[in-house]
Formats: sequence, structure tokens, C-alpha cells
Amino acid sequence: MLHVEAKLCKAETLVPRHTAPLTAGLLHGHEPTTTDIVPFDKQRANGYGRGMSDTPPPQSSAPTRCGVIAVLGAPNAGKSTLVNALVGQKVAITSAKAQTTRARMLGIALHELDGAPTQMILVDTPGIFAPKRRLDRAMVSAAWEGAEAADAVLLMVDPIKQRRHELEPLLETLAARPERKILVLNKVDRAKKEPLLALAQDLSAKVDFAEIYFISALTGDGVPELKDALAALMPAGDWMYPEDQVSDASERLLAAEITREQLYQQLHEELPYDSAVRPERYEVRPDGSVEIHQQIVVTRDNQRAIVLGKGGSKIKAIGAAARAELMEVLGVKVHLFLHVKVLENWAEDKELFEEIGLDWVR
Repeated sequence: MLHVEAKLCKAETLVPRHTAPLTAGLLHGHEPTTTDIVPFDKQRANGYGRGMSDTPPPQSSAPTRCGVIAVLGAPNAGKSTLVNALVGQKVAITSAKAQTTRARMLGIALHELDGAPTQMILVDTPGIFAPKRRLDRAMVSAAWEGAEAADAVLLMVDPIKQRRHELEPLLETLAARPERKILVLNKVDRAKKEPLLALAQDLSAKVDFAEIYFISALTGDGVPELKDALAALMPAGDWMYPEDQVSDASERLLAAEITREQLYQQLHEELPYDSAVRPERYEVRPDGSVEIHQQIVVTRDNQRAIVLGKGGSKIKAIGAAARAELMEVLGVKVHLFLHVKVLENWAEDKELFEEIGLDWVR
């Protein structure tokens, strides 16, 4: 089974699950809903964050199941949106901008199938494309690393854009891999039926997919059926993570990712892809609120001016939006402080790479 571990700094806290524990719901045949949301318990969450936990799953007479699912695809196929939908809350940022996901991260979904409490470790990988720069190589390396020794590999395809120049090499590689492969065609709410079926037939002729699913990760159409099918593929075994943990990413790293998401959403094409958000400080104040300091890294002075906006208006708007989402994700008051720094060759900075969750590759 794929070895999974969290890369965390000392005393960092992982993102908590925003639903009641399984013992209050899932194990008794009740899927958690928004009405099950409980306040975030900072003290409770602080016990986690050291990689795989010794904490056992909820007590149940039924055997538990646990496995790893790698979510692969070309850039912008909707992989992170699907992972968020399967987990039941946000653990990965999304954007219309291709290659938004950079580092491999884990989303942890819970399900019950035939009375067996099941934990699915979803490896949300960067989109696979032809790498040109070190940053690109690190992202593609993280994607294939996520597929190693998975119990299932899920290939997600956008049937509208398709991105054939990136999809075809991916299909060739997948065809030779031993893992059980599942094809998921996304965006059925927008795609036309006949071309969709033709695409499924074409792709299944190139790779031996065990199953094919048609879903909309955004609207949720077909996602429950896919979740049932994925849970059925998980082998019997002990859970690898506590029931209230939803990701291997620390709150510190997720906070930086949420700010980066706002950069993309608010600046669109104005800001080039090669920008980053560097986590600098993350502290819990005595009143329980969180103080977060982040550095927005760009490569040129004119990009710095774009991020700042006239009179600092743009960076204030980015900070306000990121702060609001962080308060929703963390469940506590957030004090967010942003500043912009120009680093022309930040993509050659090993320390910065590691700080944003990427492995250094040559």
C-alpha cells in the first residue's frame, strides 16, 4: 500500500473534519450532513499531525476497510473538486486556471458500505503535462508518485476541453500500469450525451478500465454512486488516520493555498501562473483566534504592483476573501497579514519549494 505521511513543522495542526464523529452518525447508518457540523475543537485537533496515527477507528462490530485511490488527469479536469466532494468539505483549492494543484496532497473520505466503516485515502495529484521548468517537473513527479501502489487509479477527464496533447501520453503510461483503473468523465452537466459516450468508448479502447463513471464533480451528479464503487474497492484493514482528520495538509499550508486560490480568482490572467504564497507564521492566540502571516511571491516588479492594486486595494480584497474562507474552514476568528515580495528566480529556491509542499527535483 502507498506509504503516506504528513510533512509538518513542529506543533502544526491538521485540518479537522467539520462533521460529528462517525460514532454519532456514520456507524449508525446516517451520512453526516451540514446539520451535523460541530464547532472546531483546537485542543482535540492538536493531538494529530505526525503522519499516520495510532488512533484506532471508531469501535464497531463490523470489520473496517481502508485503501488508497490516486486521482490522475490532465490539468483542469476537476480532480480537486471531486476530492473535495468525496471528502465532504474543502481540502484542496480549485480554480479555472490550469495547474492550480501543485503538490500531492491527501484527502480522507469516510463511507459505510454493507455495514463496514471505510476510509478512503484520496491522493489529489497535480495535472500531468509535459514539464519544462523545475516547478513543472516537481508537479509531474508528485502526480506519478501519488499513483504508486494505490489500490485504484482514477483517471478524470474533462470531455469538453479533453486536452488531448496531455491526455494521450497519460493514457499510454496508464495502459502499462498494474493498478486497477477507473475512468471518470466529468462535467456531464455541460457535455452532450452522444460525444460523451463516443469519448468513453475511445478511451476504454486504449486502456483497460475496470469501470467507467459519468459525473459532475461541481453539482454532485453521480458522485454518491462513484463513492459507493470506490469504497467497495478498498481492502479490509485498519484505518490509517483518525476519523476527524480530512487531510494530511497542515492548516498552515492549507491557509497559504487558500490565499493562492484567491490570487487566481481575483487577478485571473493578470497574474502569471508562476507566483506563490509562502507561509511565514501561524500562531494560535490566547483567545483561540489564529494569526497568520504569509508572503506572496512574484517574479517581477510590475506583478507586485498588480497584486497590491491602487492604494493597496487589491491585496486588501484578496486578504478579506481569504480570511473569510479560512474562518469558515478553521471555525475560528482569523487575523491574516499579507505582503508581497519580488523573487525573480523563486522557482530555483529549494527552501521555498519545500515550504509550499513540493519535493525538490532536478
